[in-house]
Amino acid sequence: MEFFLSVIGMVMVIEGIPYFVVPEKMKTVMKTAQLQPDNVLRIFGAVLMVTGLIIVFFARKNSGF
Repeated sequence: MEFFLSVIGMVMVIEGIPYFVVPEKMKTVMKTAQLQPDNVLRIFGAVLMVTGLIIVFFARKNSGF
């Protein structure tokens, strides 16, 4: 559980960086995302999830856990 919470915390840190560094650009990105059709956002989300799973798989496979 400690590892899981650490990972969630790191995700929140990484996700928060653009909002802290370039908030004006993030507003533009959010407006652009609102204009995209739902299926485009779903495909983008699916690609991100699969890519993340692949990264986690190889990271854990090579780390000896």
